[in-house]
Amino acid sequence: MKQRDGESYRPVVSSAHNKSSAVAAVEAALDAGVHPGREELRDAVRALLSELVRRAPGRTVEVRVPPYGAVQCGAGPRHTRGTPPNVVETDPVTWVLLATGRLSWPDALADGRVRASGHRADISAYIPF
Repeated sequence: MKQRDGESYRPVVSSAHNKSSAVAAVEAALDAGVHPGREELRDAVRALLSELVRRAPGRTVEVRVPPYGAVQCGAGPRHTRGTPPNVVETDPVTWVLLATGRLSWPDALADGRVRASGHRADISAYIPF
């Protein structure tokens, strides 16, 4: 198969989180009504944050999921110093629920499980994956 300029030689594959055993383990734990293991939750959060960055490249919004990770994403003005003007912050379980489609953005905001500040902080166009 001949590769054209600018095209990947790799076939289209499913998103990173679909391959993550950590995401699957966290989903299984949540389905069983138990709190996921710390390592699996950490790895799932990081895999899902990586997928967000892949889907929404840029540095306009900072998404924080303490204590496991924080990323910058979204097209627009780049943030470089101090407190970013556009911030999304949530806990690890809520992030997994949002990113996998088990919780909607409006419900998470209404319940106070997500704190979003700034006029570009709405990342609902990029989730769930």
